[in-house]
Amino acid sequence: MANFQAPVGTRTARTCGWRAIFLPQLNRQSLSVYGSEIAVEKECIRQLQSGVWVIHPFSSLRSYYIMCMVAITFLNLIGIPMEIAFLDGYSGVGWEGFNVFSDTLFLIDVALNFRMGIISEDSEVAILDIKKIRVIYLKSWFIPDVIAAFPIGYILLIAELQSHSDTSASGSKASRMVRILMFVRIISLVRLLRVSRLVRFFNEVEKVSNANLEYVQLFFRILSLFMMMFLLCHWNGCIQYFVPMLEEFPSDCWVRQEKLMNATVGEKYSFGVFRALSHMIQIAYGSNESPTNEVELWVVMTSMLSGALMYTVLVANAAAIITNVDQAAKAYKNKMNHLDDYMTFLKLPNDLRLRIQNYYQARYGGRWFDEKNFLVSVSTALREEILTVMCSSLLNNVPMFQNRDVNFLNTVLLQFQHEVFQEDDVIFHRNAPGDRMFFIEHGQVRVETDSFPQELADGDYFGESCLMTKGRRLATVRALTTCQLFSLSSDRFQMVLQGFPDIRRDLEKFAKQDNADMIHF
Repeated sequence: MANFQAPVGTRTARTCGWRAIFLPQLNRQSLSVYGSEIAVEKECIRQLQSGVWVIHPFSSLRSYYIMCMVAITFLNLIGIPMEIAFLDGYSGVGWEGFNVFSDTLFLIDVALNFRMGIISEDSEVAILDIKKIRVIYLKSWFIPDVIAAFPIGYILLIAELQSHSDTSASGSKASRMVRILMFVRIISLVRLLRVSRLVRFFNEVEKVSNANLEYVQLFFRILSLFMMMFLLCHWNGCIQYFVPMLEEFPSDCWVRQEKLMNATVGEKYSFGVFRALSHMIQIAYGSNESPTNEVELWVVMTSMLSGALMYTVLVANAAAIITNVDQAAKAYKNKMNHLDDYMTFLKLPNDLRLRIQNYYQARYGGRWFDEKNFLVSVSTALREEILTVMCSSLLNNVPMFQNRDVNFLNTVLLQFQHEVFQEDDVIFHRNAPGDRMFFIEHGQVRVETDSFPQELADGDYFGESCLMTKGRRLATVRALTTCQLFSLSSDRFQMVLQGFPDIRRDLEKFAKQDNADMIHF
């Protein structure tokens, strides 16, 4: 039986100093991915032993960084169209400083993405290898990120400083400078590609959040939907004013008709958004006249089409949220409702009800699966492969199963039973009949013997002596945390040995030896 040194992971996490901000933290998501606190500590050790500087996806630094980038990106997507449409080159030192700061931050973000660990969808292990991270990023979002992070703010700042220094220049040179500034501002619209970063940041917030996973997913889906709708209305309102400005406000444009030439930025923006919403929701409220020229006609049609698109997206997402809710989660809720009714009928005490509910949460993780029927429905080969992926590493940790025939190990794996024990549950008592061996997938247990207590954790095992020689337990084993275990019945194991007589003889010799790896409890 492997000896577990509980303080190792904790001591490593505590003594790593400032590097702790780059290591995975304990939260709902990390526990959901890794299964237990011990597994999270092992992930910390794995990252420290890699010897490279990488920001783990579940680190506290990553969480705060994503929150900051969501806010900065959203402010950019609001401010950039307003600057181009309404500020007319007089944005002020504060906004120019924010532009330069944002461009710098997005350039840093591109560089940091080469050091950001990645959670792979088909793996429970974070990708921390620098080469793999680099290849994945270069093949996915590197080019869009570089385009969106292009430092337009620096160019605008230099161009405006140059224009201010040329105030005494000739009229033609000043006019040319104004045209250059307008061209640069139009080019700065490329920064609106940062909307893709906003969507990705929302997805990453969902992954690293410490809240209830199901509700977080629903909340961020709704929040991102409404934020996209707000940005669409905001951009449309800015376009309503921006297009007449490019035409130098012809006499029949709506801006002159509403007498907004000398109005404040707030008035111009309010009328632009009002006009955009009138088109998008297609009620034409307050619109007394038809478009007066071809350009305005196309702006109105585009605005109406964007409104129809907004309706389509809203209805489609609402339907998806309602109909495509996690079916396993719905089944779990129905099962828990039936369970609550049954416990009420039995008049069980509240503390027992809470323990039963906690058991179901630990056993099924908020999703209901008919595991037994699923394993029975697949072929024997697939069932062996599933159990091999899940449990082969646990079986290989036991000396009596090492270097054995593959067919024998696969047959043993088919006899595994999944069990869950809550904190402070007694897995078995001292002097109880020994009928099962246990393998710890996730969790921590305490073995209480006459000599000294011993703690076991992920990957360890106990109770193996009962497989070959039946007897009574010599120790009490208690769960210190919620434990996910696999058990192997001695009766089922003896049935397996009937088909492998050579292995039976070897194991009988192994059991008779005074082997240090065999702890007889």
